[in-house]
Amino acid sequence: MSRFALVTAEPDFDQRIRLAAAGLPGTLQTFRADFLPSTIDEMFVQLVGEPLEVLVLGPDLASSDVLNFAAAVDVRSPHVSVVYAADASPDLALAAMRSGVRDLVTPGADVEALRVHLEQAASAAAYRLANSSPAAMSGGVGHQSRGRGRVIAVMSPKGGVGKTTIATNIAVGLAKSSPMSVVIVDLDLQFGDVASGLMMNPDHSIVDAVKGPMDALSLKTYLMPHSTKLYALCAPLNPADADRVSSEQVSDLVSRLAAEFQYVVIDTSPGLGEHVLAALDQATDVVWVCGMDLPSIKGLKSGLDILGELDMLPEHRHVVVNMADRKSGITVQDIEATISVPVDVILSRSRALPLSTNRGIPALQDSLHDSTVKALRRLVERFQPSWQDRDHRQTHRRVVFQ
Repeated sequence: MSRFALVTAEPDFDQRIRLAAAGLPGTLQTFRADFLPSTIDEMFVQLVGEPLEVLVLGPDLASSDVLNFAAAVDVRSPHVSVVYAADASPDLALAAMRSGVRDLVTPGADVEALRVHLEQAASAAAYRLANSSPAAMSGGVGHQSRGRGRVIAVMSPKGGVGKTTIATNIAVGLAKSSPMSVVIVDLDLQFGDVASGLMMNPDHSIVDAVKGPMDALSLKTYLMPHSTKLYALCAPLNPADADRVSSEQVSDLVSRLAAEFQYVVIDTSPGLGEHVLAALDQATDVVWVCGMDLPSIKGLKSGLDILGELDMLPEHRHVVVNMADRKSGITVQDIEATISVPVDVILSRSRALPLSTNRGIPALQDSLHDSTVKALRRLVERFQPSWQDRDHRQTHRRVVFQ
């Protein structure tokens, strides 16, 4: 199976590459960025699924950066075919050849022409790989252990704060830039609402997934595709079935999904039960959701304190205040002082969000124009590939509630 990756922020080129790769064996993983990371490891560790064979670099990337990046790939993973979209002047063609770029394609090439380039690049990669020495095969980035997708746990110690609404919108927003590379898991095993939040009637649930074989092919039979090009693994219909899922099975399930998908979004149950802790142990990100009420804020503080003592806080933290209202008698500054960490995103009280939830059409799917929906988009942007956020990584800036 050929494996493709694309780096570009140019929408038209992105779409044509997707259409070109659609008829070829293997999957395409896209990174929406108009610049490259400082090291190839920053990208390669985020690749999931089959080993990479073809790396396509878009026309919006600086040629000097592309040539340096291609040279690094050529040293570490010489079997990978690097394809660069650029108008090929004689000087650029020579420099590209020397740096290890395997092919130059015209930025405006049509889908059929791009498909031919991808086929040729994949065939060349397969040939080089088949003729590689065992030492070379074990030393390249592409032959190290598979990367893991980003696991985003959406949590709240208290129910009724809009956690499922936020989780489904995160998944829908990510699927817009990474179609078929996002799965949302409903881990509220007794009263999960992901299915209704996405207007789905699933044939299978998480119980089927953990009780069956967990190879990549079998797992996908339990996932339900959504019209926004994401997958969903829903909660069981019968709340009693929650007892049939162990924390060990949850941990194994999340780990296996992270090996196959670029993003795994988990809508957890309220509190810090064993299933939630098992998911959190696998998470790269936690989205803490709280309302603008004292019980919700105190619950969030307790949750942060407990997980800090257990050393179970994921690397990336995102604090979201939902249904914010200046008339509540509590300010954002009060919340920050109580929980001792900054608030990252504020979702003001809005008619659009509950209306979209009741319709089973997430706000980001419906492209609504609303200040709260814009804030949701900013939340989704926090999960862009790590090199896009390198100037802000581990940084939390004070937000202004307007």
